[in-house]
Amino acid sequence: MSATTKAEETEASSAPPPETMAWDSKARRMVTIYLPLACFLIILLFPFYWMTITAFKPNTELYDYKTHNPFWITSPTLDHIRLLLFNTAYPKWLMTTMMVAVGATVLSLISSTLAAYAIQRLRFTGSQYVGLGIYLAYLVPPSILFIPLATMVFQLGLFDSPFALILVYPTFLVPFCTWLLIGYFKSIPYELEECALIDGATRLQILRQITLPLAVPGLISAGIFSFTLSWNEFIYALAFIQSSENKTVPVAILTELVTGDVYQWGALMAGSLLGSLPVAIFYSFFVDYYVSSLTGAVKE
Repeated sequence: MSATTKAEETEASSAPPPETMAWDSKARRMVTIYLPLACFLIILLFPFYWMTITAFKPNTELYDYKTHNPFWITSPTLDHIRLLLFNTAYPKWLMTTMMVAVGATVLSLISSTLAAYAIQRLRFTGSQYVGLGIYLAYLVPPSILFIPLATMVFQLGLFDSPFALILVYPTFLVPFCTWLLIGYFKSIPYELEECALIDGATRLQILRQITLPLAVPGLISAGIFSFTLSWNEFIYALAFIQSSENKTVPVAILTELVTGDVYQWGALMAGSLLGSLPVAIFYSFFVDYYVSSLTGAVKE
């Protein structure tokens, strides 16, 4: 027997069996993938779990942690939800928030689409700098824009009106949506529009019949962003809305359900839980388009 054959037999005998290799692979996958993912999910979902159990806990369990488990419900109750829906103006707050979010989202998408298409497709002088300037406008803190916007709202007679929020929210929605759609329009082949121009189509026809159908994932991504920020916005809604019936959900549950230093925790958590459901439902319907807009667009 040659020295090479002996060396090969020695390596074969010293190699671990397939079962050991499979176990090492599973252990490595568990440590590098599943364990960090489990920790991330626990940290991410625990506030929602706490909000849910607090919304259904009776007051006796909420304020007596010595007798009751703080992480579980012994006797679920609907008193907090009943108080929220029938003893407060929560349905009105919810409808106002929905109207403001939808109105601001539609207005922002229309403005952003036209601006992004003009910057990316018309190719006028300085279009790149205009796009950069629009994105930099998104980085301006809302507190800086607060005083001039408040002056305009008062001059237009829109104070304490939901229409004030519909007009104010696009100031921070349009810049980001425009920047997002510029990148998405850039991924759509320009040759499609050149062929349409040769056939005699106008720019509006190209935008409506060619570009927008191909940019649906990008539009939905921008719409989700706009709707979520409009739904959760707090500073402008607190400053420009005064009457109780016109308040949005984020402001109302904090100002109307807190009396002095007494916090109605059950009703607060119930309001937060019900207020987060429309956003979750909105995401569930368009999550496929949202993911496709992040992973890639139209390929030539």
